[in-house]
Amino acid sequence: MTLPEKSRYRRILLKLSGEALMGDGAFGIDSIVLTDIAQEVLEVHRMGVEIAIVIGGGNIFRGISGASRGMDRATADYMGMLATVMNSLALQQALEKLGMPTRVLSAIDMKEVAEPYIRRRAIRHLEKGRVIIFAAGTGLPFFTTDTTAALRAAEIGAEVIMKATKVDGVYNSDPEKDPRAEKYDRISFSEVLQRNLKVMDATAISLAREQDTPIVVFSLKEKGNIRRVLQGEPIGTVVEEPNHAQ
Repeated sequence: MTLPEKSRYRRILLKLSGEALMGDGAFGIDSIVLTDIAQEVLEVHRMGVEIAIVIGGGNIFRGISGASRGMDRATADYMGMLATVMNSLALQQALEKLGMPTRVLSAIDMKEVAEPYIRRRAIRHLEKGRVIIFAAGTGLPFFTTDTTAALRAAEIGAEVIMKATKVDGVYNSDPEKDPRAEKYDRISFSEVLQRNLKVMDATAISLAREQDTPIVVFSLKEKGNIRRVLQGEPIGTVVEEPNHAQ
């Protein structure tokens, strides 16, 4: 199959953090931010790119945070999964208001609000031009939505994982705390693991490396960055094996 016009990739997995939906708020969903994200996805959808999305739930409830306050970790993680469903439904609504056909596929059965996740069904939705949103993580506790993104990307054959964050790439230290922090343009999976860089969790990085799926980390704050990444502009940080470096 030929690539969509002007895009380096035919099928992508877009990873959004729940915190990205908060805007300047302390929690919850900022409707303006949600609309902005939907418009960016629409722009890419119009290029003919097949888009799957995994979104976190940290703007509503973070499982590991609940566990740190004495809650049973498995219970806390299930609560976090439900938070991702809420975010997925909100994003679906924003996308459909712009006329995009969407499907929310949940790893936890809740047929009244979402389809169950079935790999072949997900691929078929993509082939039909629908934007799909994977909700409820992996459906299992102790796994993050980063790992979900790497897993689903492998299952649907996504050519790249695009991680949209609040910072413009991967740094050797926290740029918000260290003014001397240096940004990487490219870095290997092995280096990320060895240096314990906070790109994605180690399970997600290992899975992406095993499947040879590059990860692009970039800022969501600047409008148009999703399209720019797809068009090959040097934005953010590319995590990939050295033999793929261009």
